[in-house]
Amino acid sequence: MSETSVRKTYQEKLRPTPAQERELERVLWRCRTLYNTALEQRITLWKQRGVSITRYQQEAELKTLRAEMPEYGALHSHVLQDVLARLEKTYQAFFRRLASGETLGFPRFHGRDRYHSFTYKEYGNGARLDNGYVVLSKIGRIAVRWSRPVGGTIKTVTVSREADGWYVSFSCAEVLTQPLPLTDKETGIDVGLKVFLVTADGDIVENPRHYRKSEHALKKANKRVSRRKKGSKRRAKAAHQCAKQHQHVRRQRQDFHHKTALSLVRQYDVIYVEAIQPANLSRRPEPKPDENGNGGYEHNGASRKAGLNKSIHDAGWRHFLSILTFKAACAGKRVEAVNPAYTSQDCSGCGERMQKSLSVRTHVCTNCGLMLDRDENAARNILWRGQRLRGLAGMPAGMNREPVGL
Repeated sequence: MSETSVRKTYQEKLRPTPAQERELERVLWRCRTLYNTALEQRITLWKQRGVSITRYQQEAELKTLRAEMPEYGALHSHVLQDVLARLEKTYQAFFRRLASGETLGFPRFHGRDRYHSFTYKEYGNGARLDNGYVVLSKIGRIAVRWSRPVGGTIKTVTVSREADGWYVSFSCAEVLTQPLPLTDKETGIDVGLKVFLVTADGDIVENPRHYRKSEHALKKANKRVSRRKKGSKRRAKAAHQCAKQHQHVRRQRQDFHHKTALSLVRQYDVIYVEAIQPANLSRRPEPKPDENGNGGYEHNGASRKAGLNKSIHDAGWRHFLSILTFKAACAGKRVEAVNPAYTSQDCSGCGERMQKSLSVRTHVCTNCGLMLDRDENAARNILWRGQRLRGLAGMPAGMNREPVGL
């Protein structure tokens, strides 16, 4: 079998000296200022003249800016160009949402707590590795706490600030995959809130609810920040502690996603999932399920109430599915999305459509007598539907009906 490669990012923690840390802060502050200034220029020109300025027009002004302002002349040109590229990306995302009728979200100005990284867009030009150290232009050699070797060809280098310190990320191309042994097994998975996921075999992965379990401590941390005087050192310290608690919850969730995804990839060669956008479910206010009868997620419809949005974000389905897809690609396995319509309503035994409300958690078929958990029934239907797309036999006879489009 020929070797395949993927694009992969390696993140390692930096160990800067106090002087280097101050310089990193200055670079971040100047990048944020440039971003806000470029955004203000775009808004002003459009309001006054109806003119839309492009990223490349703004990049052409960087040479004059660096000559007139020595503090920007001390920054690598690629770092400044990446700032304008980020602004262009936010504008393109805004116009894409405008064209598709989504919630707009116009590009916003960034405060000091909303801009956390800067990027050298070409490895070897401003950023490089030297004997285990990362060497950054105008900053110097910074020690790295390595956890693993970097593979492939490094393309870009990003330095970011998190609650517990500074990190460097290497985006690498042509990283060779490491295929896992094939098991000749396939499954469908249905994700939800009662349990995190159920497979077509009936295996259950419990929902850890990391945020919910830490909610009381996070609430106390937020209150501690609000009680401190704005601008004081005590408030800054309280805000830092609050950020570290949020970071801990986020890392717990990420660790759970990685371990769950790896377990599935080791067991199955092909994993079928629902082609659904979890982010959209948490934004819609309607409490009723849609007309297509989507019910693969146990919250479908009910989750659109504001009260469940927190639990939906706590589960992090979109993040999990992206991790699952990447790990499958690295292991020589596959993750395929299928139409989610009626996966909870159709019987996985005979294909008969049994209408039921979201409160009904057990599937009972009056046609074939099949009785099992609603989510497991949905997972089986996802498996049948995925196999049908591949032309495999074995699904119930009634499943030959075409599902309603996405």
